[in-house]
Amino acid sequence: MESALAGWSDFNVAVAGAGAALAGLLIVAMSVNIVEILKTVTLPVRAGSSIGALVLGVAASCLALIPGQPVWLLGVEVLAGAAVVWLIEVFAARAILREAGQRPAFQAVKILAGSLPPAVFTVGAVLLVAGASDGYAWVAAGSVLSIISAVLFSWVALVEILR
Repeated sequence: MESALAGWSDFNVAVAGAGAALAGLLIVAMSVNIVEILKTVTLPVRAGSSIGALVLGVAASCLALIPGQPVWLLGVEVLAGAAVVWLIEVFAARAILREAGQRPAFQAVKILAGSLPPAVFTVGAVLLVAGASDGYAWVAAGSVLSIISAVLFSWVALVEILR
C-alpha cells in the first residue's frame, strides 16, 4: 500500500490538519449561535452530519498515512466511518423532510449537500476493499467535499441563522 498511496502523503497531511482545524472552528461557530440552532428542527443534526464527514476525512487521511497497511484494510476502515456518517445523515434527511414550510427543491439541495460526501467516501472505500488503489482518489474527493460542505454549513450556522 505504501507505494499505492505514496503520492498522497502531502495531500493526507494537509487534509488531516485542515479538516481537524475546520471541525474545531465549526464547533466554535455553532457555539456562538447555539440557542438559535437548537430552536430549529434540522440544524443540530445537520451540524452532526457535517462534523461527522469532516472527521471521516481527517481519519481517512491519518489512516492512509499508516505505513504498511493493506489497501483493502484502509477501505474497510473508511467504509466503517462512512457507515456512521450515513447513519447521522439519515437522521438529518428525515428532519429536513419533516421541516414545515420548505420547498421540496430546497429540501433536496440540503439532503444532497449532506449526502454527497458520505456517498463519495463509500464509493472510494468499496473500491479500496476490492483492491483498487486508485479508489483512494474517491476518498480524497470525499475529503474535499466534506470540507466544502462544512464551510457552507458554517456560513449557515454563523450568518444565515440570524436573518
